[in-house]
Amino acid sequence: MNRGNRRNQRRPVGSLRSFLEREGLTILGQTALCILALAIEFSAGCGSARPSKYYQLTVPGERAAAAGQDSYPVSLMIGPLMASHLYREDRIVYSSDGQRMGTYDSQRWAEPPAEMLEQLLLQQLRASGRYRSVSSLRSGARGDFLLRGRLYDFKEISGKTVVAKVSFELELQDTKTGSTVWTHFYSREEPANGRDVPAVVAALDRNAHNGVAGAAASLDQYFSVHSSK
Repeated sequence: MNRGNRRNQRRPVGSLRSFLEREGLTILGQTALCILALAIEFSAGCGSARPSKYYQLTVPGERAAAAGQDSYPVSLMIGPLMASHLYREDRIVYSSDGQRMGTYDSQRWAEPPAEMLEQLLLQQLRASGRYRSVSSLRSGARGDFLLRGRLYDFKEISGKTVVAKVSFELELQDTKTGSTVWTHFYSREEPANGRDVPAVVAALDRNAHNGVAGAAASLDQYFSVHSSK
């Protein structure tokens, strides 16, 4: 009778140990499956991520000064263009529904628009061959005049048609007197030949070149009158 009772008392202990072993294996198995599922989900997410595409403005070609045109005995410095944080970052900006704006996640500029326009202006003026020197203020060079300004718009505007808007303002400062001797404002909406990002980028490129060319022509006209040759 006592032996029977002892056997009956041992059974729950063995059953409990078996139960815990089975449940422990089950818990470990569930944990492993969860880790595996997370790893698969992470890998799938990485594989499906869109690669970023980068764009840049085209560079103006070198050209000799036209016959009969003299270069001006002045040195120009190109200062940084002020802009909102949107144009000091590399994402392409779009707008619609009035004042609402946004940026593309995987469509980006090789450089921020403010810096690209500054470089385009420097290259355009240097390629003209009309000035003794054209340097970036960042280089530490000194000059007779400082050209600087602000970029207001460099974005896609979506509606019935898609346009690329570029707006900026420039001013020329005499470094000796500190006075502003010339100002120029440009704003234009260039139609895009399509609704995709590459078409918008091409329209922004055309618009930026048109604006910089107009600014260079206006600056040329100023020095043709005020520069001593």
